[in-house]
Amino acid sequence: MTSRDQSPTEGELWVVVGLGNPGPRFTSSRHNVGFSCLDILAARHDIPIKERRQHAVLGQGTIDGCRVVLAKPRTFMNLSGRALRYLRDRFGVPPERMLVVYDDMDLPLGKLRLRLSGSSGGHNGLNSIISEIGTQEFPRLRIGVGRPTQSNTIAHVLGGFTQAEQQDIAEALSSASGAIEAVLAEGVERAMNRFN
Repeated sequence: MTSRDQSPTEGELWVVVGLGNPGPRFTSSRHNVGFSCLDILAARHDIPIKERRQHAVLGQGTIDGCRVVLAKPRTFMNLSGRALRYLRDRFGVPPERMLVVYDDMDLPLGKLRLRLSGSSGGHNGLNSIISEIGTQEFPRLRIGVGRPTQSNTIAHVLGGFTQAEQQDIAEALSSASGAIEAVLAEGVERAMNRFN
């Protein structure tokens, strides 16, 4: 068993990064579910995400005794790797303690998938991260946003959820926040067993 498979050690710092695009135009888009998930997590644990840096907006605090940095890149989705590299360098956290939360069209709406590592699956934000930090070995939480039925994929991910989808995505974001809490408390593998 490697260290990344074990329960987190008390006092270890984790960086949780929600991917999305900055600015009010994108706030409710499918591409921004990573940002939305962090907002829920931050509210649950009273961690304001307000520290503005060049590459990310940050909040620092504790969740169930685990020190955390919650971060939203300011780089736009396709350059997310710049933010991850900045966070890694600033906080000295290895990739296995950097949890990335993002949208996935290959999952049905509202489904969650937690993984220890893996390829980008064609996601431009993940492509950027892998390129910038030089490894695929970091945990990630994918939130399903479904595939478009008629519109093209760019319009789909930059568009908002329909009225009929609102409840499903709200429940998924709440569950995703719970999955992050489980990762911090129990480790990625145990959380995978509960939430996948």
